[in-house]
Amino acid sequence: MFGLLDCNNFYVSCERVFQPRFEGRPVVVLSNNDGCIISRSAEAKALGLQMGAPYFQVKDFLRQHQVQVFSSNYTLYGDMSRRVMWYLGQVTPGVEIYSIDEAFLDLASLDQYMQPHLGGGLEQFAHTIRTNVKARTGIPTCLGIAPTKTLAKLANRVAKKSPELGGVLYLDSAERRAWALGQVAVGDVWGVGRQYAQKLMAAGIDSAADLSKVSEAWARKILGGVVGARLVRELQGYPYAGLHPSEDGTLNRQSISCSRTFGRPLSQLADVGAAIASFLARAAEKLRAQGDQAYVLTVYVQKNRFDPRVPPPYSCSATLTLPGGPSSDTRVLAQYATHLLTKIWEPGTTYHKAGVVLDGLEPPTTGQQLGLFTPPAPVARVQATVSADRPQLMATLDGLNARYGRGTVRLGSAVPQGPVGVRPPWQGRAKWQSGAFTTRLEDLMTVK
Repeated sequence: MFGLLDCNNFYVSCERVFQPRFEGRPVVVLSNNDGCIISRSAEAKALGLQMGAPYFQVKDFLRQHQVQVFSSNYTLYGDMSRRVMWYLGQVTPGVEIYSIDEAFLDLASLDQYMQPHLGGGLEQFAHTIRTNVKARTGIPTCLGIAPTKTLAKLANRVAKKSPELGGVLYLDSAERRAWALGQVAVGDVWGVGRQYAQKLMAAGIDSAADLSKVSEAWARKILGGVVGARLVRELQGYPYAGLHPSEDGTLNRQSISCSRTFGRPLSQLADVGAAIASFLARAAEKLRAQGDQAYVLTVYVQKNRFDPRVPPPYSCSATLTLPGGPSSDTRVLAQYATHLLTKIWEPGTTYHKAGVVLDGLEPPTTGQQLGLFTPPAPVARVQATVSADRPQLMATLDGLNARYGRGTVRLGSAVPQGPVGVRPPWQGRAKWQSGAFTTRLEDLMTVK
């Protein structure tokens, strides 16, 4: 038996925990650089505000309806997520952190134990979890329980849409499962994308209930082979997937990227170079945290594709297999990144976004893949200027930044030009960002 716990309107809920005066009022949270809406309260949804709506298109509507606007605050959201997930790990045998606001729960052993020993069963246990998460963190949640992960996800969706259920739906019988399947459109089934949804509706499959009745052979033909067949079997109550390692540090990423839209357009190589160095430092920090090194580095820059005065192509990238072997040293990677940026730089061009990607990730203990040919001369010159990895230096760097705050110690190339303390020109807009109430002493709440 699986559970799927989802935090309701998570970013909005995090803001309301520390500013409860916005309870009952329409609230939205904007993406990086205050670009578009990425979280809405129930009151904002009732006004017709759509997920992903660009802020500049709806700002007059927001002002007219007195909608409270927040800039995204991922430091706060990440810490609140950690608190929720930690509690779930204490009260259930297994947790798969699926996203920042969702987690699958292993409830199979609890299902066998609860009825004879504790009474109330899993449904009562689910209500207890919701109550305790709300009491400990202030975050409202919904919880779906079912024999498969796909059905648990579906049950959670129905519980969220049906206030009379009290935030919990337990599909413990064929009758409940059939009812819940009939409440969900086929396009809202976990694993059914937009293209497959159109194909299914064209074939007369409109709901999850309809999809659960198709044959395995038909599902293989229409829904991409064995993946589609497993999806249908999961809807029928036969589990095909268990809990996986979580995206919380227990599952190593296959690639690591860091990119940002600039707070204002940049046309100077020094400014974009400092942004690239800053993004690379963050990516390298994540790389070291999972104990890997990178063989391949990609740097890319983008123009504003929505500006009619800007001709295509809108983006340009350069990729390099590190000639000196894999590395996780920020200094080494930053020098290669600078070299790649100069290769794709177009003088006189204005850029509005940049990023880096680290690929070919392997632990240092893995045997090094040797190059077949000597690197070409331009790359060899870059290699000659780069010092060898210094793991202890990087460990000290990470330790200082973990203790005193991210960015306390930085590469000189990642520091913006101008007076000390000046705001980096690439830093995104965050006009309505709240404080880091749980992770920064200066932002601790004061009770009067």
